[in-house]
Amino acid sequence: MPRKLVVVTGGGQGIGRAIVQRLVYDGARVCILDSDARAGRDAADEYGEHVMFARCNVGREAEVRRAIRAAAAFGERRIDGVVNNAAIADPQVGPVERLALATWQRYLDVNLTGAFLVAKHALRYLRRARGAIVNLGSTRALQSEPDTIAYAATKGGIVALTHALAVSVGPEVRVNCISPGWIAHKPVRRKDHAQHPVGRVGRDQDVAELVAYLLSDAAGFVTGQNFIIDGGMTRKMIYV
Repeated sequence: MPRKLVVVTGGGQGIGRAIVQRLVYDGARVCILDSDARAGRDAADEYGEHVMFARCNVGREAEVRRAIRAAAAFGERRIDGVVNNAAIADPQVGPVERLALATWQRYLDVNLTGAFLVAKHALRYLRRARGAIVNLGSTRALQSEPDTIAYAATKGGIVALTHALAVSVGPEVRVNCISPGWIAHKPVRRKDHAQHPVGRVGRDQDVAELVAYLLSDAAGFVTGQNFIIDGGMTRKMIYV
């Protein structure tokens, strides 16, 4: 039986790269879509012959169309899964009164429109394979710090896009969302770990584990859901 083919956007680094690693470990082929050519090629080189890289700005439909065609060819005319992970990761954009329309639009293009475009162009392959989509949201869709308007709005849109897609493309394709909390990419303090009910800050691998499950046949009864993976922080009452 041929290996399943999964498209991972933003797969060159961070959470996306951990997802690629986990999927390859599970026996899948992976097509990394990333606008960062150096990171994308480095990840593809690290994980070997079962991983390809296609440079792609997910906010541009022509680039997405070409990349999905390349992925399908790599997968022998099939795509079994899509992970919409690519996003502008910096949530801080400053006061709303000074938020430029161009900045707002850039967040929308990459964080939300990108997920729509990749799903749109992969869908005919996913239907044939009875595949699955996993969108990466954020707990910032549910709670906010000041001056994170554009990022929070796009992640809220991802949650809504998820259930709208799930109802629209089922039963052939399942669609779910993962909303991570604090996932550390640099050293953190002991008190940062301690404030989480589970006793630690999140790791990229925590998200990758849940992605692998949601793409698998074991999650066959799961669609339209938003899975919050945050060490319990959105359930914790905090008094100053």
